[in-house]
Amino acid sequence: MGSKINQHLYFLSLIIALVFGFALIRSADGQYLVGVGSYDMTGPAAGINMMGYANLFQNTAGIHFRLRARTFIVAESSNGTRFAFVNLDAGMASQLVTIKVLEKLKTRFGNLYTEENIAISGIHTHAGPGGYLQYLIYSITSLGFVQQSFDAIVTAIVQSIVQAHNNLKPGSIFISKGDVENAGINRSPSAYLLNPAEERAQYPENVDKEMTLLKFVDAASGKSIGAFNWYATHGTSMSRDNLFISGDNKGAAARFFEDWFSSKNESSSTTTSKFSTSSDIGKLMEKSKTIKATGGQQCGKTTSQGFKVRKNDGSLFVGAFCQSNVGDVTPNVLGAFCIDSGKPCDFNHSSCHGDDQLCIGRGPGYPDEILSTKIIGERQFQKAVDLFNSATDQLSGRIDYRHVYINFTNIEVGLDGTGNNRGKTCPAALGPGFAAGTTDGPGVFGFQQGDTEINKLWKQLRDVLKKPSQYQEECQKPKAVLLSSGEMFEPYAWAPAVLPIQILRLGKLIILSVPGEFTTMAGRRLREAVKDTLINNGNGEFDNDTHIVIAGLTNAYSQYIATFEEYAHQRYEAASTLYGPHTLPAYIQEFNKLAQAMAKGEKTTKGPSPPDLSSVQLSLSLNPTGDSPPVGKKFGDIKEDINQPKDGSFNKGDRPSATFWSANPRYDLLTEGTYAVVEMLQGKRWIPVYDDDDFSLYFKWSLENTSFHGLATVEWEVPTEAIPGVYRLRHFGSSKKTVNSTNHYFTGASSAFTVS
Repeated sequence: MGSKINQHLYFLSLIIALVFGFALIRSADGQYLVGVGSYDMTGPAAGINMMGYANLFQNTAGIHFRLRARTFIVAESSNGTRFAFVNLDAGMASQLVTIKVLEKLKTRFGNLYTEENIAISGIHTHAGPGGYLQYLIYSITSLGFVQQSFDAIVTAIVQSIVQAHNNLKPGSIFISKGDVENAGINRSPSAYLLNPAEERAQYPENVDKEMTLLKFVDAASGKSIGAFNWYATHGTSMSRDNLFISGDNKGAAARFFEDWFSSKNESSSTTTSKFSTSSDIGKLMEKSKTIKATGGQQCGKTTSQGFKVRKNDGSLFVGAFCQSNVGDVTPNVLGAFCIDSGKPCDFNHSSCHGDDQLCIGRGPGYPDEILSTKIIGERQFQKAVDLFNSATDQLSGRIDYRHVYINFTNIEVGLDGTGNNRGKTCPAALGPGFAAGTTDGPGVFGFQQGDTEINKLWKQLRDVLKKPSQYQEECQKPKAVLLSSGEMFEPYAWAPAVLPIQILRLGKLIILSVPGEFTTMAGRRLREAVKDTLINNGNGEFDNDTHIVIAGLTNAYSQYIATFEEYAHQRYEAASTLYGPHTLPAYIQEFNKLAQAMAKGEKTTKGPSPPDLSSVQLSLSLNPTGDSPPVGKKFGDIKEDINQPKDGSFNKGDRPSATFWSANPRYDLLTEGTYAVVEMLQGKRWIPVYDDDDFSLYFKWSLENTSFHGLATVEWEVPTEAIPGVYRLRHFGSSKKTVNSTNHYFTGASSAFTVS
């Protein structure tokens, strides 16, 4: 009996060894399990403050194009090591979002996906709804926590991960690298110049131009299923005055890339060209004159999903444009100029006659911010296409990860490698340069970037909130402490103390997940330090071909990380480096510990868990309380129909629009649906050809000036690829009569018009 048990145990151990051995052989040969997913995360499109510029008056009033969560998962085998990387069309990751996502994943997958092997990263658009971060400093302008914003993001992350998990299949991964031209410049060049000359001489530019792209290929079909890339440029092509929800330049690049791939793999080149129509424009115009607006009609909760041009059934190609060490990189590549004189701004302070509010960066489409968004998006998209088409370097080798939580407010840091010269990080604090803002979005009058002193009035106002401790003031020097956020805990914590750092490994690719915005040189130092540590401790497993990328704004958010030299200048990035002059050395020290553990195959301790502050969040933003249309009108009825052109037909570049009586879009986000559609007449059927996820279509929300009834305007900039035909504009919406009543869904379409 005993010999039989021993025999069974022997065979069982042999089978287990074979399974793991097969998994290692597959990954060594470049075969992994790969899966991608994507889900709509568009938040409330009316009346919610946007996250990024801290502009109290920048509240959502429509959608330019929708926001998405995009995920890839890689695994060595079905039971083997894996990690998931999520890219959000959001300003940044949120610690509270991460906490709640992990809770939901645990109920579905157990311990398969945890804080250790999931990275959630933001592209840093400044045009998404705010109110989803748990620390008070980040929710002041949003009037506190916004549950609807938060839920939209959490749901999208979870659904995109579930989709990617369900799509896991054997596949290959290819890596490609190349420079993106003219999509970012350094917005704080005077600070960059303070870095050592011999260090600067190692790099051709004062920004990192390299894009790193991963291409995922299904093994069975040989078809590409997705591509993710990392490149550093700010999501500030859209200005602080914009009110449209937008993924900014990276969100635009993703939309262009996914549509390019879709069109490339269809028999026709564009969505609309699959349809045929009469070339007799006269007949088309006569036909369009007979088709009037439909008036408001009832519909179902999911009706708008059927009008989506891109239906998310889990099979769509997923293209993501991820953020990197973006701290001092702006997409406003024409430079910064004084709006009163047109002359370049002061070099050291980015001000005009001492006024920071007059100095504004210009994008390549200046003064058209949407054109600038498109151009910077296209430059990233075109490079991604080049890298995608030329990607032949196949990744192979182990999948691995390391993660730890660290209290960043009191880290002792070795500064010279000898252990004799020590420094410490500090509780979080912001300096006056933070209040000055940047050339992408100027801040408060009376401050300039580079300020190291605070006037008496501002000190008095500061001290009403919280007078910084003497220790804090000494620790943060040469930063003058304008806001000692790390010492402020009423009504709850103003700033983070415990932060996550993480290393993900995919063969020779190393991804450093950082919870903030590293400047260009700070990112370079971190990459070089981690690479050296891996090589020196990896027993030959890592070498000069090991490629390091930084995933910025990942898993949590703690503002900026400048170099020690840049910190001395106290421009915006340095004034926003929360934990004092030794913040970057602390990051390098702690990442080196993780890298050493990875190289040696050692485990790491978890560290102190960050708090879950969901139970104490304040929320002062008001939810809609019920809407009704004007007397004698229905929701979906036309208020202003198409203004037909004099020659009877619209041309490419024209902007036909229609305005409908509508209810607040916050009653239902129409997730994976659409508020706006362009329909094209095909025979007797209307076919949706553009929706509110298209760059050419705008959904605008407003209140009527006198009655304050809701209005929805659908505006279409006729794109160059639109073919001649008969079109109309359609709107979808949802309403409630009172807070507690059920949702009613409606739709309406404009009269028809012709495009020649």
